[in-house]
Amino acid sequence: MSNPVLSANTFRSVGYTADRSDVMTINGAVGKTAILLTILLVAAVASWQLTFPPGAGVGEEVVSINPIAIPLVIVGCLGGFVLAIVTSFAPRWSPVTAPLYAACEGLALGVISAITEMHPRLHGVVLQAVLLTCGVLAIMLVLYATRIIQPTKYFVIGVTAATGAIALLYLVVFLFQMFGVRIPFIHELFGNGLIGIGFSIFVVTIAALNLIIDFGLIESGARQGAPKYMEWYGGFALLVTLVWLYIEILRLLTKLRGRE
Repeated sequence: MSNPVLSANTFRSVGYTADRSDVMTINGAVGKTAILLTILLVAAVASWQLTFPPGAGVGEEVVSINPIAIPLVIVGCLGGFVLAIVTSFAPRWSPVTAPLYAACEGLALGVISAITEMHPRLHGVVLQAVLLTCGVLAIMLVLYATRIIQPTKYFVIGVTAATGAIALLYLVVFLFQMFGVRIPFIHELFGNGLIGIGFSIFVVTIAALNLIIDFGLIESGARQGAPKYMEWYGGFALLVTLVWLYIEILRLLTKLRGRE
């Protein structure tokens, strides 16, 4: 499946339980997702506040950044990456590792969002990105619940292929940038020209469609009687997709503001 931490194999590997009082439910997964989102938001707000020293104004031409901001991003990104790997290989630990992952991602996103917001031309873009992310989540949930869009075999194959291609492209660009190599066409994909904006819209669309697959797998796990701790794992997997979606929406809005 396209979400690297959530697939049909994930539920098959943990088995199923005959004890109906200890099985995963959709409502339980929704509740755990809400808890994880709350943890992420609290951590993001805290790191946002720590990014700027007292009295610093956001949206001004010049604003100083608290020296603690960079360590927060490093700890958040590295901690989130390690916890995501651990959770993926040990779903049983997700009641502990998923909240920690949410906190780490919140620390990183809070600083990244604050630094983005500090640019005069980008003032207000973070709130727009948050609202759009929530809106996309709500729309995808409605489309799935009403069976307008379902994760059929060919749907999953298409979204998986597109997600893999995007991940490979990002990896290639990262490696080339490490060696100072600039590829004209690929560089345009990340610029604020029409090609770059079109590419960002495509990536946002693929990220949104990943939510449909996530919903389907969580529903399937609950229907087949996965262990209750998988509610935390399902919430964690959804959070991974939502973090990606938010970052891509923020990137798209930044490109659009850059053309003004």
